[in-house]
Amino acid sequence: MQRDDAPLRGERGSFSVHPATALLREILDLTTDFERHLGRQLTVNPTDLNAMEELIRDGALSPTELARRLGVSTAAVTTVVDRLTAVGHVTREPNPSDRRGVVVVPNPDSVRAAMTTLLPLILGTDQALGDFDDAEKATITAYLGRVADVYREQLRPAASDDEPAA
Repeated sequence: MQRDDAPLRGERGSFSVHPATALLREILDLTTDFERHLGRQLTVNPTDLNAMEELIRDGALSPTELARRLGVSTAAVTTVVDRLTAVGHVTREPNPSDRRGVVVVPNPDSVRAAMTTLLPLILGTDQALGDFDDAEKATITAYLGRVADVYREQLRPAASDDEPAA
């Protein structure tokens, strides 16, 4: 079977896109691959990795807040936290602002392990800008901001998405 080089030429399917758009698609695909790699490093599934990312970014969270951020039920997040606790990535501790509740706390060793994998990517991505002057950096930043806006616009629910089905 012949390999499809269309994305490398800036073409997608039956239409042509700018090479920057094709590269952005490749970066999105590589991000997915990297997340799988990180999940293997931490021995967690994608849902558990998403939970770890939230906890690494913001620290201890209540199970309710973690469920909200993951877009899952509190029952489902209980299962996620159980799995993460079983492999030593998190602990449940008393909630300092609600004595009846708990917070999910990331294990510092797990955070270090994740950051060992993440930091080279983060720093390398930031260093990639080093060859550009300030005006070029501003252009790159503006472009990426507009791309993010396109994504946000596509994720915004349409009026019909909010209406119950008849």
